[in-house]
Amino acid sequence: MKTKQIHKSTVNVVTLGCSKNLVDSENLITQLEANEIDVSHDSNELSDVVVVNTCGFIDLAKEESINTILQYAELKKEEKIQKLYVTGCLSQRYKDNLEAEIPEVDAYFGTVELPALLEKFEIDYQHELVGQRSITTPAHYAYLKISEGCNRTCSFCAIPLMRGKHISRSIESLVTEAKNLAKQGVKELMLIAQELTYYGLDLYKERRLAELLDSLCAVDGIEWIRLHYAYPSKFPTEIFEVMVRQPKICNYLDIPLQHASDNVLQHMRRQITQAEQRALINTARQIVPDIGIRTTMLIGYPGETEEDFDILCNFVRDMKFERLGVFLYSHEEDTRAHDVEDDIPADVKANRSNRLMEIQQEISFNKNSEKVGKTFKVLIDRKEGGYFVGRTEYDSPEVDNEVLIEAKDNYLRQGDFVMIKITDCEDYDLYGELVEG
Repeated sequence: MKTKQIHKSTVNVVTLGCSKNLVDSENLITQLEANEIDVSHDSNELSDVVVVNTCGFIDLAKEESINTILQYAELKKEEKIQKLYVTGCLSQRYKDNLEAEIPEVDAYFGTVELPALLEKFEIDYQHELVGQRSITTPAHYAYLKISEGCNRTCSFCAIPLMRGKHISRSIESLVTEAKNLAKQGVKELMLIAQELTYYGLDLYKERRLAELLDSLCAVDGIEWIRLHYAYPSKFPTEIFEVMVRQPKICNYLDIPLQHASDNVLQHMRRQITQAEQRALINTARQIVPDIGIRTTMLIGYPGETEEDFDILCNFVRDMKFERLGVFLYSHEEDTRAHDVEDDIPADVKANRSNRLMEIQQEISFNKNSEKVGKTFKVLIDRKEGGYFVGRTEYDSPEVDNEVLIEAKDNYLRQGDFVMIKITDCEDYDLYGELVEG
């Protein structure tokens, strides 16, 4: 029996991976909608065409991407969808392999082939839409990608292979996009890039992140600006001075350090020592005393000894990061680290990860306990169960702590800023009550 035909103009864009991928999907959706094509994002409803925007960062991400492609390939075999396209990082890097192994896909595209993808819909890329974007996040926050690619040479990272060299967007184009987002009701901008601090070097021949921040702070309607993914080596410390000078910039910095053993850092080609990392964090806290620092650590890099791991644990205990995440090392083809043996067993990686997160769990609880009795400005993200759920300026969506306010005693709206007194805490969440007036 034939499957019921779906309306021809429906497209479902499925996004996997990081916020940079999400922005790419939003740009695709903007182009499709401008041509009056009905588009949904990550929809469970069947549509005529599915576009899977893949991630190829680490093994788990690649596995998720392949499984998702296979899922929709099976639906295509069953004639429940008519066309299947694949784009993004995995497609950029493994296009030939994917074409051979999953031929049900109608076409594969790389990370910068949006015009070619649009040709499949018989439409042209509209340059006049640059700076305009349909957002798939809640209406009060959005990601602003300030550059593409990366010039760093970290031995474990395949991002430059998938995203290419660093390309900064102009300050003018970013301000225009920020204004358009503000008109849509966006109040919080998350600045994202593979490497924020490199911003401007290619375009202006000097670092211009501080100037960009000043320009974005002048956009009416934007109340919070958050910084993600800064490289620690030769960090431009004037960014901390901008944080102090500009109240719109959240006292928050996402700065992946990856490790603390000098031996591992050297092999990772991170261009920094533990002593320099300590100095940078101390400088940040001296200039911005209440800064919230988020970092990530990479566990199980080839050759990481128990001594190296102990050095990392002691570093985390000493530095007491407000937020910390962990990745397990993934052996990536064509990276420098792939030339050496991936000699840390999976169970050892997992054990070390758990041990490090136990240290961070205690740090997080202690820092949350210090907030009890204090009042913070909170942005309300959603209502979930019996609580309104929001965030302080020290927390980014989906990856950081949340503030829970009982709904039975309050009426709060998504996207509102409210003052909340913290009344209790857990390891990674805060509880609070509305401060009237």
